[in-house]
Amino acid sequence: MAFLNSIESVVTIILMIALGFILRQWGWFADGFSGNISRLITNIALPASIFVSVLKFLTRDKLVSLSGGLVYAFLSFAISYLVAYILAYVFKVRPGRKGTFINVVVNANTIFIGLPLNVALFGNQALSYFLVYYVMNTVSTWAIGALIIANDNPDKGQRAFNWKKLLPAPLIGFLVALAFLLLAIPVPDFATSTLTYVGNLVTPLSLIYIGIVLADAGLKSIHFDKDTVVALVGRFIFAPTVMLTLLVFAGGFLGHLPHLEAQTLAVQAATPALAVLPILANEANGDVKYATNVVTTSTILFVVVVPVVNTVATMLFK
Repeated sequence: MAFLNSIESVVTIILMIALGFILRQWGWFADGFSGNISRLITNIALPASIFVSVLKFLTRDKLVSLSGGLVYAFLSFAISYLVAYILAYVFKVRPGRKGTFINVVVNANTIFIGLPLNVALFGNQALSYFLVYYVMNTVSTWAIGALIIANDNPDKGQRAFNWKKLLPAPLIGFLVALAFLLLAIPVPDFATSTLTYVGNLVTPLSLIYIGIVLADAGLKSIHFDKDTVVALVGRFIFAPTVMLTLLVFAGGFLGHLPHLEAQTLAVQAATPALAVLPILANEANGDVKYATNVVTTSTILFVVVVPVVNTVATMLFK
């Protein structure tokens, strides 16, 4: 039953991605439209959605209970970095690809795939649990992952850390919402309604955006070389396995999480690679074609992986 429900949710996501893909193929969207959607989602719609969701689904007591999920997420990311470095060393991933490879294994596409997927599978009641993974993924991506890519090329010097990227608009929206929640600041109904309408743009636009990216990348360009295959194994097998193992065996001393929270963390660990990897690779003079290929292939393959991971998680955390 859980597998069939996952399949149905993923089919909905596939159809919306296909809409973006087809309309881009038909020339309905201009070349810069995907970038416009990305900025709208990241800087406006997602912060609005997170702000409203935090105030709707979180309380002060529940906020304290979410700290346990952060511990699991932190440990999962730390172990995944270790696994990623070991895989990169064993399989001799070359400079220019190594930073991208590590990021594929560790960091997930929580905004454009993870969020709509989580809503489709578990509904808005699980959004607070999604935020736990989102916060840790954001910190991991910009505090560690981006620096690894920037310093991957041995011909380039060390880059200064960009603190602005550690606080993207969605995370700021989350922090502002926390302030409103903790200080019990009232929000007028008209403001809540406006932010709700704007926030509702996130899921459909995110999936259309993925379709446009896939259309621009070109499905014919997909190929499976050694570095791509190992990166995909790390993303879809090692990362969710690490999370599931922690959730099952670390509960004795870390505390067991609510079933829905455990399922959310497990599914988020199996989402595709970051959509921004080709951009980060280009800025670092890395292998942009490799970054584009792993993002494209992981975005396509996740439709097979997620139902399996969700089924396993459902069986483990009944």
